[in-house]
Amino acid sequence: MGFKRSLALFKDSVDQELPSSPKQTVGFDKQSTLKKTNIDPARRYLYLQVLGGKAFLEHLQEPEPLPGQICSTFTLCLHYRNQRFRSKPVPCACEPDFHDGFLLEVHRESLGDGTRMADSTTMLSISDPIHMVLIKTDIFGETTLVASYFLEWRSVLGSENGVTSLTVELMGVGTESKVSVGILNIKLEMYPPLSQTLSQEVVNTQLALERQKTAEKERLFLVYAKQWWREYLQIRPSHNSRLVKIFAQDENGINRPVCSYVKPLRAGRLLDTPRQAARFVNVLGYERAPVIGGGGKQEQWCTLLAFLCRNKGDCEDHANLLCSLLLGYGLEAFVCVGTKAKGAPHAWVMTCGTDGTIMFWESLTGHRYIHKPTNPDEPPLAEQPKPLYPYRTVGCVFNHQTFLGNCQPSDAVETCVFDLNDESKWKPMSEEAIKSVCAPGATTSLPPFPPLCASTIDASATSNEIEMQLRLLVSEHRKDLGLTTVWEDQLSYLLSPALASYEFERTTSISAGNEEFQDAIRRAVPDGHTFKGFPIHFVYRNARRAFATCLRSPFCEEIICCRGDQVRLAVRVRVFTYPESACAVWIMFACKYRSVL
Repeated sequence: MGFKRSLALFKDSVDQELPSSPKQTVGFDKQSTLKKTNIDPARRYLYLQVLGGKAFLEHLQEPEPLPGQICSTFTLCLHYRNQRFRSKPVPCACEPDFHDGFLLEVHRESLGDGTRMADSTTMLSISDPIHMVLIKTDIFGETTLVASYFLEWRSVLGSENGVTSLTVELMGVGTESKVSVGILNIKLEMYPPLSQTLSQEVVNTQLALERQKTAEKERLFLVYAKQWWREYLQIRPSHNSRLVKIFAQDENGINRPVCSYVKPLRAGRLLDTPRQAARFVNVLGYERAPVIGGGGKQEQWCTLLAFLCRNKGDCEDHANLLCSLLLGYGLEAFVCVGTKAKGAPHAWVMTCGTDGTIMFWESLTGHRYIHKPTNPDEPPLAEQPKPLYPYRTVGCVFNHQTFLGNCQPSDAVETCVFDLNDESKWKPMSEEAIKSVCAPGATTSLPPFPPLCASTIDASATSNEIEMQLRLLVSEHRKDLGLTTVWEDQLSYLLSPALASYEFERTTSISAGNEEFQDAIRRAVPDGHTFKGFPIHFVYRNARRAFATCLRSPFCEEIICCRGDQVRLAVRVRVFTYPESACAVWIMFACKYRSVL
């Protein structure tokens, strides 16, 4: 008599960082660029050429890569007035061979002026810089932020024939923001050529005036913030130890008001729901800002372009992006700054429903938690349920218009009342003061937000590729153990619905139901046989690294190293793509074998 079929399904989840992918490349040759691009004859363009780099001294000893050899590369990402570009990757070297051209439309904001070509005077008032971010990608696909630079392009308006050449010195990021990493040679050219250029003096005067106005606004805001902080401390001296963050340093070591890191961001047709936006932010990799030597956490709140281009960042970067997307969806969203277990500083997102529901969104995991405050003064009628969320204290909440310091007797999240209009519980900053330095166009030192880019990854091809690599790795591993490997394609295919339902559940928080999958597996496993399956989740596409992680799980190792009678193995990979070439990668290993007494 046959044994009853036995099915075992283990579940685990691993979230890690993800390598970057190209978004948009424009060819170098000017004529071919102009032919390839839909040029509107009524518009003005700035043609930016990168003509090589020099003095990237960290790469002085870098050997010349052999043809076909994989090597570390540099990629230059640009953002200007809602347009994004990406250079071709070039091998890292002391003199990297950048040769790329980008056609930037200067007149893009108000479409009402579309029929009129921008003249020199109009363009002089367009203060948006060109944000350039340099990314290094190593041979394993890991990305590093090398430099972030704001290029003031308007000097071209005062140069002869509207053509100028510049050398741009790129500085490092974070703790190395005062150290030069290399020099780029850049040529700027107006197209069509300017009929009339301005005098260099006029251009310089305009730029100096803008800098002066910005410096004055920032000085006044600093004076106001100091006064606000003094008043906050007068409420209760213990407020001094609360995490009330008014300013944060960006990747260039510049102090910016925290409200400037958030802005309503619309994802166009790339994301459909707030929960899908939370899943997208969750699959962007988590990496703390690098710190040299021991000691505390290095602070670095990245500008959005730098975060998106390297596809990973710290918890604050994730929280700022998620808050911006939720504001774009019309929700009342705030970033919360506080601590989690063991007093570690942390940032997460909160939304306030019109019915008063307070929802916490953990941007690193995509999890959502409803907050119900407990009253510490009331006698406990029943045992209070322990909060599911990992947050301990909250010092302040903010978005693009509002900043509020928590002035309740305790900053413990579980007893906190999030009635943000009650000034006895939350001390507000003046919205006018915030607007003066954080509203779009308020100061020239504010980087505008880039739009999100669609994924360039082919989900099916990438799934197949990772699956084939994993099959080879499993076969090699079993061969080393003296085991043969027999793959069953049909069983592999049957694992697909389970992976799709896991991702659906992550994206919607709704269980998709796996009845059909379980029924199909029962039919595929004969009487007297045992089936074991192990799904696991990654946010990177490196098969070897994923395999090494899988082997560390005893459940997975048991499947991969399965010994016995009539052993059949299966593996299925399903890659789900998100904007910015972020990916959720689901892998399921399975085996079936004849059970013996």
